[in-house]
Amino acid sequence: MKIRVLSTLIICAVLFSCNNKKPELMLVDSNGRMNQLLVVMDNEFWDNAEGTALQDALREDVYGLPQKEPQFNITHVEVNGFGHLFKRSKSILIVGLGATSEFTIQRDVYAKPQTIVKLIEPNKESLLKTIEEKKAHIVQIFKNEDLKAVQYRLRKNQLDISKLNTLKNLGVSMQIPGAYKLVDDTGDFLWLRQHVRDGQNTNLLVYEMPISSQEDEDGLNILTTRDLIGEKYIPGEKEGMYMITEAAYPPQVLSTKIDEKKAYQTRGKWEVKNAFMAGPFLSYTIVDKPNNRLVVIEGFTYAPATNKRDYMFEIEAVLKTVKLN
Repeated sequence: MKIRVLSTLIICAVLFSCNNKKPELMLVDSNGRMNQLLVVMDNEFWDNAEGTALQDALREDVYGLPQKEPQFNITHVEVNGFGHLFKRSKSILIVGLGATSEFTIQRDVYAKPQTIVKLIEPNKESLLKTIEEKKAHIVQIFKNEDLKAVQYRLRKNQLDISKLNTLKNLGVSMQIPGAYKLVDDTGDFLWLRQHVRDGQNTNLLVYEMPISSQEDEDGLNILTTRDLIGEKYIPGEKEGMYMITEAAYPPQVLSTKIDEKKAYQTRGKWEVKNAFMAGPFLSYTIVDKPNNRLVVIEGFTYAPATNKRDYMFEIEAVLKTVKLN
């Protein structure tokens, strides 16, 4: 019981210091890469149902990757171990018991940029219940903050898109990192590639398709269209080789919004027909009803024997900057 009381007092002290941020202090740079998360939670909960529910959500595998990779790399520390070094972490989740229920989001408290989410409940029963209710929301909070951080970094060195005929013809603008180089720009189809390491690259595609049926508008022909584009524009090394969607791995198609417009997010794996090349892809099919067209923006990665989560996350950050003019 004494341990429980001491733990509660420590959490209250942590929360008090969070709530009494001194704006006049110069904030240091935060630590941590994208998709890294510090969880401040006592072992009493971390090793039991509360921690299991939280870890299942935070460590869920990212869909569409060849290898299993979790959404976050997690560092766990108990409340009384949340010291100066840990307080510089970019993404912090504090979970535990306190006098009253609390679910808050704070930014730039101990360092910058920084996001701190606090989930506090007065007893174990309500703590477990709230974790179950909020876990998906918590994941989305940290994902969105990481996306914004990546976009901010990428804005510092951008490609001059005014010279890209396809974007000009389609009325599309995007914030594309300057490291991307042109592969093909027909005026109807754009392909850009960024070499990240030896034998590894990330790629961006942009094209449009007319809305010819209700099925097109409902996102039912996304994969058929994708394979047609692959056959036409993305060849392999030999005749009869071209990019297709891997049939053995069902792509995940979800409704979403891009540039405040109806869109479909598709995650899956690509492969080259008749060749041993494959990798993950992410696409957004935007329904531009006033112009009776679908605008497709896609990113894919080729990085054999390497984890690809962060490559695909950076691609997602780039794709989500798209605007239809």
